[in-house]
Amino acid sequence: MQRKPSQKSGTDKLFNHRINEKITGVSRVRLVSDDGVAIVSFEEALRKAKEENLDLVEVSADQELHVCKIIDYGKYKFELLKKSKEAKKKQHVINVKEIKIRPRIESHDYDIKKKHAQEFLGKGDKVKISLRFRGREMMHSDLGMKVVYRMVEDLKEHGSAERDPVQDGKQIVVIINPK
Repeated sequence: MQRKPSQKSGTDKLFNHRINEKITGVSRVRLVSDDGVAIVSFEEALRKAKEENLDLVEVSADQELHVCKIIDYGKYKFELLKKSKEAKKKQHVINVKEIKIRPRIESHDYDIKKKHAQEFLGKGDKVKISLRFRGREMMHSDLGMKVVYRMVEDLKEHGSAERDPVQDGKQIVVIINPK
């Protein structure tokens, strides 16, 4: 079965390669093929690619002579896509989980929030602890700071605070990084 050279499609835009007749404004190219590297005219490179039933792909256009390869472009795209997916698998995404507490939190509720924060830090996620004041609670912001500092101290063995807790309006916020 005779293979036709690839036509440019919407997915090719991800790869930014010009192929076959889409390569314009070039008289001579550095051609990389199975035979080796040679400097040839663009027309000759395109002719060779068509003889071999493959595609002429512009690999690098930022040099004095454009670098082109004679390859199966569909297969080349597939390999690049496979490599990018493999790289994404190895990435570790750090999420920020938020724990909301109140200045007059009961001890049992505090323990549950602390346990959740420990689980998040154990999984490698950052934890944002935010304490929100309502109404007249703002008058006793020192009590809120004590609760937040207590939480940071209790989580010390699982993670460390990026910086000291900061009061921002009606809220005290601190972010804890996992160890």
